[in-house]
Amino acid sequence: MLTLEFRELREQPSDPQAEQELINSIEQVYFSADSFDVVKYELEKLPSVLNLQELEAYRDKLKQQQAAVSKKVADLILEKQPAYVKELERVTSLQTGLQLAAVICTNGRRHLNIAKEGFTQASLGLLANQRKRQLLIGLLKSLRTIKTLQRTDVRLSEMLEEEDYPGAIQLCLECQKAASTFKHYSCISELNSKLQDTLEQIEEQLDVALSKICKNFDINHYTKVQQAYRLLGKTQTAMDQLHMHFTQAIHNTVFQVVLGYVELCAGNTDTKFQKLQYKDLCTHVTPDSYIPCLADLCKALWEVMLSYYRTMEWHEKHDNEDTASASEGSNMIGTEETNFDRGYIKKKLEHGLTRIWQDVQLKVKTYLLGTDLSIFKYDDFIFVLDIISRLMQVGEEFCGSKSEVLQESIRKQSVNYFKNYHRTRLDELRMFLENETWELCPVKSNFSILQLHEFKFMEQSRSPSVSPMTLFEQYCSGGNPFEIQANHKDEETEDVLASNGYESDEQEKSAYQEYDSDSDVPEELKRDYVDEQTGDVPVKSVSRETLKSRKKSDYSLNKVNAPILTNTTLNVIRLVGKYMQMMNILKPIAFDVIHFMSQLFDYYLYAIYTFFGRNDSLESTGLGLSSSRLRTTLNRIQESLIDLEVSADPTATLTAAEERKEKVPSPHLSQLVVLTSGDTLYGLAERVVATESLVFLAEQFEFLQPHLDAVMPAVKKPFLQQFYSQTVSTASELRKPIYWIVAGKALDYEQMLLLMANVKWDVKEIMSQHNIYVDALLKEFEQFNRRLNEVSKRVRIPLPVSNILWEHCIRLANRTIVEGYANVKKCSNEGRALMQLDFQQPIPDKEFVETYIKAYYLTENDMERWIKEHREYSTKQLTNLVNVCLGSHINKKARQKLLAAIDDIDRPKR
Repeated sequence: MLTLEFRELREQPSDPQAEQELINSIEQVYFSADSFDVVKYELEKLPSVLNLQELEAYRDKLKQQQAAVSKKVADLILEKQPAYVKELERVTSLQTGLQLAAVICTNGRRHLNIAKEGFTQASLGLLANQRKRQLLIGLLKSLRTIKTLQRTDVRLSEMLEEEDYPGAIQLCLECQKAASTFKHYSCISELNSKLQDTLEQIEEQLDVALSKICKNFDINHYTKVQQAYRLLGKTQTAMDQLHMHFTQAIHNTVFQVVLGYVELCAGNTDTKFQKLQYKDLCTHVTPDSYIPCLADLCKALWEVMLSYYRTMEWHEKHDNEDTASASEGSNMIGTEETNFDRGYIKKKLEHGLTRIWQDVQLKVKTYLLGTDLSIFKYDDFIFVLDIISRLMQVGEEFCGSKSEVLQESIRKQSVNYFKNYHRTRLDELRMFLENETWELCPVKSNFSILQLHEFKFMEQSRSPSVSPMTLFEQYCSGGNPFEIQANHKDEETEDVLASNGYESDEQEKSAYQEYDSDSDVPEELKRDYVDEQTGDVPVKSVSRETLKSRKKSDYSLNKVNAPILTNTTLNVIRLVGKYMQMMNILKPIAFDVIHFMSQLFDYYLYAIYTFFGRNDSLESTGLGLSSSRLRTTLNRIQESLIDLEVSADPTATLTAAEERKEKVPSPHLSQLVVLTSGDTLYGLAERVVATESLVFLAEQFEFLQPHLDAVMPAVKKPFLQQFYSQTVSTASELRKPIYWIVAGKALDYEQMLLLMANVKWDVKEIMSQHNIYVDALLKEFEQFNRRLNEVSKRVRIPLPVSNILWEHCIRLANRTIVEGYANVKKCSNEGRALMQLDFQQPIPDKEFVETYIKAYYLTENDMERWIKEHREYSTKQLTNLVNVCLGSHINKKARQKLLAAIDDIDRPKR
C-alpha cells in the first residue's frame, strides 16, 4: 500500500523546479534531529495577535512544503524500488532454498530411520522394479514426443504455405523447447539443428512477406507478420528491415516503370537497357512517352507511400492497444520492454517519413532532368507541372516537406522551358503586331478576362471546393490521385464575342455568310498561327472576314461601352493567362514568369508608340506631350528588349551575343494601315483602336496586380511595384503624343497664319467685329467635328480621347495665333484691342495668348523681367514683342539689352 501511495504521489502532475524551491524554503531546524517537536516549534512562533488569513496562508504553505517533501521521498523510494524488489526476490529465493533443504534433510533422516528399522531385501526389490517401471513409462512418453517432433516438418510446411507465420514460429519454438528437454538423445541433437535451420528459413520467408507490404498493404497480412516477429523477439529488427524494403521498393519500382516504357518505345526487350543505371535509363524516355511514364511513375510511388502511411496507422492503433493490455498485467518488466519497443518503432517510422520522401524526390528529380522539356507543347508542360504539383502536395501531407529538391529541379526545367517558350511568343507577338490592321475585335460590353479559358483557374482559386480530407484519407480505401487524363478535354466554347444589337443569332450567322470574301486578307491572317516547333495555337483569333461582316452588318458596338481591343490584344491577354497558369502551379518561378509578362506589355507598349506616336518634332511644341516618366520607360524598353541591329556583329563578345539573343527586333507597321490620308483623319480609327487597346491591356494588368503581388517573392516585390508605377501606369500617357499627330494635321494652321498676315493691326479706331481668320478657324473646328463623328461611326471614341483631341487642336490654334501675332510688324493700341476682341473664348491655353497680348503694354523695365519669367514663348515671338511693342520709344542700347536678355535665357529646346 505504501508503494502504491508513493506511486500515486509520483504520478501527480508537478513542476520539479517549483517543488525544489519549496523544499529549499523549509527552515533548517526541521532537519536538525528526529526528536524535534514540530508542533511546539510552530506554536511558539505564533504571534500574540492571531490573523486567520495569515494563519491559513501559513498553513497552506506548510502543507505545500509537506507535499513537496512527501513527493520527494516517494520519488526517492520509487527510484530505489527496482533494486529493492530484485534484492527481495534474491533473499526470498534463498529463504525458499534453505527451507527446501531443511525439509529434504528432515525427510531423509526420517526415511533412513524407517529403512533402518523396517526395510528388507524384498522391499528393496519392489522399489527397484517400481523404479524401472517409472523409467519405462518416461521413456515411452519421450519416444512419443520424439515421434511427434519428427513429424513437425510437414505441419510447418503447411502453415508456411497458409502464411500462418505466427503459428509456424510458435510450433517451431515449442519443438525447440521440447528438443532441449530430450537433447540427451542422439537423434534429438540432429533434430534440434534441423529445427534451427527451419526457424531461419521461416525468418527468410517472413522477410519476403514483410517486403510485400511496401507495394500493397494488407492489414491481415501485416498483422500476422508483426505477430511472428514479436514471437521471435525481433520487433526492432523487423522495423529496420521494413525501412530497407521500402527503400528498395522505391528503387525497383521506378526502375521497372521507366524500363517498361523505354523497352516499349524501343520496340525490343534488349537486355542492354536492363544493365543501365536509372539515371542513364531516364535519358532514353521518348518525348511521346514522357508524360504517361511520369504519371505511372507517380502512381507507383504513391502506392509505396500509401503503404507506408497505412503501416504507420496500423502501429498507432495496435501499439496503443498493446500498451493498454500490458499496463493491465502485473509484469512490470514486460511493460517496460513493450514501451521501449513502441517508442523505438514510433521514432523509426517518423524518421522514415522524411527518408522515404527524400528518396522519392531524388528519383523523380532524376527523371525530370533526364529529358529536355523545352520542346514540349504548352499544355503538355502544364500537365507535367500539374503532376509535380500534386506530388509536392503528397509530400507535404506525407511528412510536412516543402519538397525543395523537386521545386529546384522543376524550377530549372520551367525556367529553361519558359525562356524558349517566351522567346517564341515574343517573336509571334511581333508577327501579330506587324500583320495587325488595328480593326476592332467585337466583344461583348460585359467582357471580362475571367471569361477566357486561360483564366478559369482564378475563379476556381477564389471559390475552391476544398475538401477537409487529405489525399491519403481520400484515397486510402482505393483510387490514385495521379489517375488523370493527359489529354484535356476541350472546355465549353467561350462566349465573349459581341452579337448584333438587333439581329437574332440565325440572322447573325447569315450576315457572316454574306461577306465571306477574303481576297484582300493576307494568308497568315486567314488562319490561326501555329507554332511549327511546339504545335501550340497561341490565340483563338477572330478572322478578318468576321470583322468585315460585323462592320458591314452595321453592328451597334460603338453605341455601347464595349472594350476596345484587337486580336493582338486578345492574344497577349491569353498569353498572360497561360503564364499565370504556370506561375500558379509552380510559384518558385513566379519572378521569372512575371518578368516575362512585363516584357509582353513592354513590347506591346513600345510597338504602339513606334507605330503611332514616334515623331521627332513633338518635343518642339513645348507642351511636354511625353512626360519624363514615359520617355524613361520607352528608353528602358528600347535598351533592354529591342534589338536595333540589323545583323549580328562578328566581333561581339559572347555576353553581348547572349544579351542580343534575349532581345526582339523592333516591329514595323503593316502596309495595310494608312496613316497619311486626311479622309480618315490620318488613321484616327486605327490610332484609337491601338491606343485604347493598350489602355485596356493596362487595365487588365492592374486587375491582376493583387494576384501577382501575392505570389511574388518578397525580395522581388520592388520590381513588380516599379513595373506598375513606371510602365503600366504610363499606358494612358501615350494618348497625348499619338493624338497630337492627328490634331496637328487635321486643321489648316498655315492657312490661318496667312489670313492673320493680311490683317492690318495699326488701325486708329477700335473695331467692333473680329477678323476673318477667326471665322476660318471656327469653320476648321466644325469640319474637324464632322470628320470626328464620321470616324466614331466606325470606332467608338471614348470621352478621354475626344477631350485630348480637342485640347490638342485648341492648343495648336492658340500657338498659331501667338505665332501670327509675333509676325506683326506694326501694331497700334487699337490693334492690340482688336487682338483681344479676336481672342475672347474660354478655351484651354487661353492664358498663353492673353499673356502675350498684354505684354504689348509693358514698359521697358517690366519687359525685361517679363521676358525672364516667360520661357514658354519662342525667341522669335519675344524678339518681335520687343521690336513691335517698344518700337522707337527706346534707344538702341536698351533694345540691345532686351534682345541680349532673350538670347541669354537658358531655354530648353522645344
